[in-house]
Amino acid sequence: MTATSLAEWSNLAVYSAMFVLTAAFIAFAVGFAARGQRVNTPELVSVGSGGVAEPVGGGVAAPPAPEPPAVDQPGRRASNVGLALTWLAFGLLVVGLVLRGLWAGRVPWGNMYEFSLASAAGILGVYLVISTRRDLRWLGLFVVGATLLTLGLAVTVLYTEAAQLVPALKSWWLVIHVSAAVICGGAFTVAAGITLLYLWRERAERLGKVTGLVAKLPDASRLDTLAYRILAFAFPLWTFAVIAGAIWAENAWGRYWGWDPKETWAFITWVIYACYLHARATAGWRGRRAAYISLVGFASFLINYFGVNLFVNSLHSYAGL
Repeated sequence: MTATSLAEWSNLAVYSAMFVLTAAFIAFAVGFAARGQRVNTPELVSVGSGGVAEPVGGGVAAPPAPEPPAVDQPGRRASNVGLALTWLAFGLLVVGLVLRGLWAGRVPWGNMYEFSLASAAGILGVYLVISTRRDLRWLGLFVVGATLLTLGLAVTVLYTEAAQLVPALKSWWLVIHVSAAVICGGAFTVAAGITLLYLWRERAERLGKVTGLVAKLPDASRLDTLAYRILAFAFPLWTFAVIAGAIWAENAWGRYWGWDPKETWAFITWVIYACYLHARATAGWRGRRAAYISLVGFASFLINYFGVNLFVNSLHSYAGL
C-alpha cells in the first residue's frame, strides 16, 4: 500500500466516523426525546418496631419508583442503537489515526489536525469506558455532539498534510506526554458537558420547574457527583502530563520549564482544577460555585488547546497548522 493510498484510507475512515456519529446523534436524540422524566423522590427511612417507611422530613411517602423501561421501549432501543454506532465510530477514528501514523511514519499527533482527531477519539473513549459501568445513554447526545464539532473543525479548518517533526521533538516523551493529554482532554470535555447539564438541572430544581427536557436528566446531585469523579480521575493524569512535558522539554530544549505560553496555560489549567478539587472538599463550596470553577478550568484548557497553538508564537508552534 502506497503512502498516498494510506492517506486516502485514513481520510475515508475519518469521514466514515463522522457519518456514523451523525447517525448516532440522531439515534441518541430520539432516545432522549422518548426518555421518561426523572423526578426527585423523598428518601425513605424505617421507623418504629413495625419498620414502617416514612419520608425524611415528614409528609406522605412517595409511591414506589417505576420499573426500568423495557428493553424494547422505542426510546431505549434508539439509545442502544446510538451507543452501538458510537462504538463503531470510535473504532473508525482509531483506524484513521493508525493509518495517518503509518502514512507519516510517526505517532499521529504531530499537528493540530492529528491532535484534534486524537482528542475526538479521547472524548468518545472516556464516554464509552464509563458507559461500561454506568447507564449513560442520556449523555450520548451531548458527547457525540461535542465530538462532531471537534471533527468538523479538524477537517474543515485544521487539516494539513503530514510532515516530519523537528529532530529535537522526536522522543518517546511525545508519545507519553500527548497520550496523557489526549485522555485528559476527553475527560475534561465530558465532565464539562455534565457540569453544564448539572447547572441546568440544579436551577430547575431550585426554582421548582423541573419540566420539559430538563426533567429527562438525572437528579442534580447525581450529575454533580459524576462530574466530580471524572475530574478526580483526570487531575492526577493531567499532573503527570505536565511533569512528562517538563521532562520532554529538558530532553528537547535543555530546560525543564521556560514559561513558554503552552507550558504556562497548562500550569494555569492545573491550578484551576486543583482549586476545584479543593473547593469540593471545603464545606460551602460544593454545588454551583465549585461547578463554575470547573468550567473556568475547561475554558483554560481550550485556550491551551486552540488559542496558544493558533494565535501565539511559541516553541510549541510546530503543533500549529
